[in-house]
Amino acid sequence: MHVLVTGGAGYIGSVATAGLLAAGHQVTVLDDLSSGHRDAVPASARFCEAGVTEAAAVLRGTPVDAVIHFAAKSLVGESMQEPARYWHDNVVGTLALLDAMREHGVTRIVFSSSAATYGDVVEMPIDEAVPCRPTSPYGATKLAADLALADYARSYGFAAVSLRYFNVAGALNDERGSWGERHRAETHLIPLALRAARNGTDRLALYGTDYPTPDGTGIRDYVHVVDLADAHLKALDAARSGEHQVINLGSGTGYSVREVLSTVEQVTGRAVPVQEQARRPGDPARLVASNARAADVLGWHPSRDLEAMVRDAWHFTRSA
Repeated sequence: MHVLVTGGAGYIGSVATAGLLAAGHQVTVLDDLSSGHRDAVPASARFCEAGVTEAAAVLRGTPVDAVIHFAAKSLVGESMQEPARYWHDNVVGTLALLDAMREHGVTRIVFSSSAATYGDVVEMPIDEAVPCRPTSPYGATKLAADLALADYARSYGFAAVSLRYFNVAGALNDERGSWGERHRAETHLIPLALRAARNGTDRLALYGTDYPTPDGTGIRDYVHVVDLADAHLKALDAARSGEHQVINLGSGTGYSVREVLSTVEQVTGRAVPVQEQARRPGDPARLVASNARAADVLGWHPSRDLEAMVRDAWHFTRSA
């Protein structure tokens, strides 16, 4: 199978590309490098430096069988400040890709959706039947893309799968190479905690220590990036013509902020300097995904725990 991976120079996209190549697929990566890195694209993948709105030109000259669509703007805070940018890149860009696929007879697509589509949810774990009420432009644009995929599946026979995941962590470190997080503006807890442990001087902001959780800190769901990439490969096989399937990817349990920090200290052998601060408005006490549908439809279960995520991320951080 020849797979077009949009955003394949990014964190998750590069690991998914490595997984596709290892499974014997041909891969073309489409990325404008606005947030990705050219050296993150595996050498045996074909690379096209262009935006997702230019996908038609790529498909015109490449016999592609399926698409995995990662390319998107993905910072919640930034989306609140620049919603136009998010609606253009995440929605207009996705529609351009879908129309290009339709024009060239490519109907199989796995889409990188997000738990941000759900918004504020009270009951945990979150399953796919929960009504979507996104609280940010980022979440709204991901939901808009999901809705478009449902219409394209119903009307044009697309075989579409939207994978909604929560927090991604870890890195790929094996014979295929080494790929991990290198965000220009880092907002994720594990790389920030590793940075604080490595520097020993920068204090990590810990927002909220009085939540109704066992240790008072918020609980979030984390999935290893390699497990996540494996799910995308399984989703390619699970896609069915005329159907749009929405599937959560998560641990089903979650980890508290203090558990994450404790694991970082155990793995690195260094203390994580922390500055405790008040809760941030709108931050829920617990966000955890149900992965029952992922198990039923994809036969997917996360196989790497928090320690593996931190260990692999730490190895990548030290080698990068």
